Amino acid sequence: MKRGARNVLAGVTAVSLVFAASVVHADAVENFYTDRQVTMLLSTGAGGTYAAYAIAFAPHLANHIPGNPNIIVDYLPGAGGIRAMNYLYSSAPQDGSVIAIVHSSVPYAPLYGITAARFDSMQMNWIGGLNSTTGICVAWHESDIKTWDDLFDKEFFVGSTGAGSQMEILPQMINKLFGTNITVIPGYIGGNDVFVAMERGEVDGRCGGLVSGINSTRPDWFPEKKVSIPVQIALERSPIFPDVPALGEFAKDEQTRQILQLILSPMGMFGPMLAPPGVPADRVAALRVAFHAAITDPAFIAAAQRIRIEVNEVDSDTLIGLIKAAYAMPPAIVEAARDAMNLSGSTAGSGE
Repeated sequence: MKRGARNVLAGVTAVSLVFAASVVHADAVENFYTDRQVTMLLSTGAGGTYAAYAIAFAPHLANHIPGNPNIIVDYLPGAGGIRAMNYLYSSAPQDGSVIAIVHSSVPYAPLYGITAARFDSMQMNWIGGLNSTTGICVAWHESDIKTWDDLFDKEFFVGSTGAGSQMEILPQMINKLFGTNITVIPGYIGGNDVFVAMERGEVDGRCGGLVSGINSTRPDWFPEKKVSIPVQIALERSPIFPDVPALGEFAKDEQTRQILQLILSPMGMFGPMLAPPGVPADRVAALRVAFHAAITDPAFIAAAQRIRIEVNEVDSDTLIGLIKAAYAMPPAIVEAARDAMNLSGSTAGSGE
């Protein structure tokens, strides 16, 4: 046989082997997920924004995973999302049968030295994010808080699920960097419980990535002006609220802007979905492909519109990039951000 023919034959054989290997991997993934029950674990309680996203998304994700498993939504709230993340890292099955949607602030907990965070964010298998959010503080219409200036002149009581959650971190940061007068009331199980507390008059409001959550669970709040928005928790104003100032407008220097950039990084990945460490690479790859297919599926988009949740895919590369960039920040900026959020390594995350 001539050398050219042998080279062509070798090339064809190599391509065939690669194709055969890919088919074997695809078959292995499908065989694993066929007739299997998959748990989608949430770091929040039932009835809130995360639950609305998960319940709407789960069946569409299942449709796009090879083998079409049955996905059930379960809840493991506590410690601002850290409890669920710890479980996923150290106790959950590492075979792809358990995935999770967690607080977007949770991946940063080890960076800030929160001792309750017993996981390595970079060892997790990140799948994708459901949205990128506009951060705001909202105050119930019966509260005295209406504007940015009110946050200095009056006391603003906001509810929180605990250290590690945006509801705790962001108000602390605003106080530290800008001298506002916000008091955090912890102890609520989930974000929906804080909304209920606002309606009952137990607290004035809540701070975090709230736009989609309010639109989905309290669709009358914005149009009927049941809440006011004293400030946007962002570097720049969102066109959604053009008349509401953003924190970046009040940053006094470049260091303050860098601190804000780090602290606000979680806003770029609302509802991050992940699998535990150790899940076989072919199953992780299949989950990422299924995530993209599901979040762009017209049937899911229609379902999201019906329940008024915003969807803006954050792919796994972007999500991982946000986390890596945060962990690459200069130690001085990390320490300043940690101080601004009033995080304590000995106490943050308590009550797990």
